Amino acid sequence: MGHDQAATRLTIFQGTHRVLQADRLSVLRYLQNHDELHPQGSTPAPWVFDDATGLRLDLNWRAELAEHPSSLSPSSAANTPSATAGDSRSATQTRSRAVGRPKLGVVSREVTLLPRHWEWLGRQPGGASAALRRLIEDARNAHAEQDARRAATEATYQFMQEMAGDQPGFEEACRALFARKESAFQLQTQGWPDDVQAYLHQLSRAVWTG
Repeated sequence: MGHDQAATRLTIFQGTHRVLQADRLSVLRYLQNHDELHPQGSTPAPWVFDDATGLRLDLNWRAELAEHPSSLSPSSAANTPSATAGDSRSATQTRSRAVGRPKLGVVSREVTLLPRHWEWLGRQPGGASAALRRLIEDARNAHAEQDARRAATEATYQFMQEMAGDQPGFEEACRALFARKESAFQLQTQGWPDDVQAYLHQLSRAVWTG
């Protein structure tokens, strides 16, 4: 499980009730316990949402917890295939390739620019790569508030589509969301289930600021 995934915050709903909001590993353990306690689907299936994007995730707790053997229950661990020698060699080869500059998080990809752009970049301190990184960071800082608002709007809408598409006032709430009309949005969603409203408030916080 990568660092980004481990740092991700997720929320679980069962029906319209929010039952857990935690890190990815804790969510995976909850899914494991739920499936072992309710193997026949006697309760509503847990739905997992990414707090950053509002997207519903389809998590395979068996595959992911296999990377954390101590997290698996004895019965689950027995049914989880162990790594083969080929897998071990592949992992070793992958680690062997991951040396040098990628340690700093640098990713090499193709960038297509006009000759005058390359000429300008080549004259900048540190060369083209350093200049591009500075330009991107400057743009990110300048548009941080706008980007956060756009991301929050999209996350709120994604969750609404999954959990509130059949709720009264859904269309009107969507229009209020994209128009950044907070009072109208609250009015249209006030009759929705409490936990759904609370999560929408969390996701949409950045939409109404600035």
